[in-house]
Amino acid sequence: MIRHVADEILLTIFLPPVAAALKEGIGVQFLINIVLTMIGWLPGVIHAFWVNTRNGTMV
Repeated sequence: MIRHVADEILLTIFLPPVAAALKEGIGVQFLINIVLTMIGWLPGVIHAFWVNTRNGTMV
């Protein structure tokens, strides 16, 4: 369990659109995350963390 969460945190930091896609699928949140990541890395990471934790837990 801890290893799984650590992997997801690393994925969220280094590849935010992939982390958002794994949580929500290829949809609106994924497209928003791609745009935010193209604007700057940090907005994409913040959005990916929000997508992955908005139900209270990581995937």
